This record gives sequence, C-alpha cells and structure tokens, in this order.
Amino acid sequence: MSERLTVPSGGDYENVYGYSRAVRVGPHVHVAGTCARGDDLDGDTYVQSAAALRIIVAALQEAGAAARDVVRTVAYVTDMADADLVARAHSEVFDQVRPAATMVAVSALLDPRMRVEIEAYAIVV
Repeated sequence: MSERLTVPSGGDYENVYGYSRAVRVGPHVHVAGTCARGDDLDGDTYVQSAAALRIIVAALQEAGAAARDVVRTVAYVTDMADADLVARAHSEVFDQVRPAATMVAVSALLDPRMRVEIEAYAIVV
C-alpha cells in the first residue's frame, strides 16, 4: 500500500468534522471541498472562488502536486446565476489544464456567507 499524506486545513471545522484539506495516496491527490475564509467571505462569488482556488493550489503544493496535475474539479454554488463568476476564477487557474469540471447548485453551504465550495482531484505523473 502507498504511504498516505494528509494536508491539514488549518480551519476551525477540521477537528470538529475529522477531515483534512487534502489527502495524497500514491499519485492521487484529493482536495476536500474548499471555501473562502476570513474577509474573502464578504466578497462576491468571484472573490470567494478565487480565494478557494488559492487555498486548493496551496494544498496541492503541500501534497507535492500542482494545478497542472488537476484532472477534475467540482464546484458547488448556492446560486447558479453566479456560474460565470465561478467559471472566470476557475479559468484563471485551469485554462491551460482543462480538467473535467462539474458545477452543481446546492441549497446552502456550512456558513450562510459562503456562496461557493470547490473540490479538486489531481494525479501526479
């Protein structure tokens, strides 16, 4: 079995819910659903998406991966009218990578200020 590496989130919910920001096993890196934090929660959906993606890229790096290794993303939005704002932030990070991507509307996220949550899956080759 491959060694398991966990990357902590540093967030308040990590110990309460028992999760890690990212987990790497072999070449596979799974980044948990990630939302904006702090002052970025006061921003619009673009600001929140860009913040979540910065956190994701940092977690990938800590796990020995990079944005170029991402093969799939999933974005959960509370208002599908904000899809273009999420897409703009997503394309700024992944335009050349072109991972498989899904966007789903949900009724709510953990904090009512959260407008978007993003997951990423990478394979390091």
